[in-house]
Amino acid sequence: MLEAISPRHTTSDPVDPAIRIDATREDVSVLNNLLRSGIRIESEQQDRDEYLNGLITKPWGQEYRAFVDDFLDIWHLQINPGQSTSVHAHPRKTTYLLCLSGSGVSTNLKSSVPISQGTILRIGRGAFHATKCDEGTDPLMLIEVETPRNKFDLVRLADNYDRAAKQYEPEGTPLPAGRRRHPQIPNASFCPASPCGNFKFSIRTGMDVFYRGIPDGVFLIKLGIDTLLSDDMLILSNRVREKESINTDAHYLCVETIGA
Repeated sequence: MLEAISPRHTTSDPVDPAIRIDATREDVSVLNNLLRSGIRIESEQQDRDEYLNGLITKPWGQEYRAFVDDFLDIWHLQINPGQSTSVHAHPRKTTYLLCLSGSGVSTNLKSSVPISQGTILRIGRGAFHATKCDEGTDPLMLIEVETPRNKFDLVRLADNYDRAAKQYEPEGTPLPAGRRRHPQIPNASFCPASPCGNFKFSIRTGMDVFYRGIPDGVFLIKLGIDTLLSDDMLILSNRVREKESINTDAHYLCVETIGA
């Protein structure tokens, strides 16, 4: 099922401009068949799988962790022109895709939705989907927000690069900009700058956001365990400027396009 949710707004629930992709009976049936065929869903070992904090090369482009703590996982994806991710599902986690730049399309088992700068998709647990960058354009730049954290929560149904039924990539390389810890968020680290040099990441307090506002070209992703418990992520942009949407006691990951 693919539907745009109606805007809603309260002091604790900001306007949500996301397009929702939720699992249907067909998704459940396909997932059951894949599991019966012997596919296993792995679990990330946070102290063992350190390579996940590096740059992961993909046949369609690359990705890396922009932010991570014990519960929340935020990645920056670069999908090259004409390339596509696999048709895959995450049975255990909810995913948001935020488009920073470029254009493309996201498809599920029944329909598709165009993606362009500012688009926000919410993909429910178990919903099969694929994302493709348009031909002859700039790369499609996305932020992928996932909760709960588990990069190996992946089932591939179909793939253009012979990865169907295979697990997540097994290796990565160190990030040029390294990673930084945040003293006020337990076990959190983030990447201050993208390898391509077009985006930067920082952590802002809600009080700072309240008084300084949200510039154009910026996404703010609310951090904290309450995001995991609610299963709905609070994402602000220049489209959502109301001050009552901002939790002044919270922290936000700020995703900024350099030069925007």
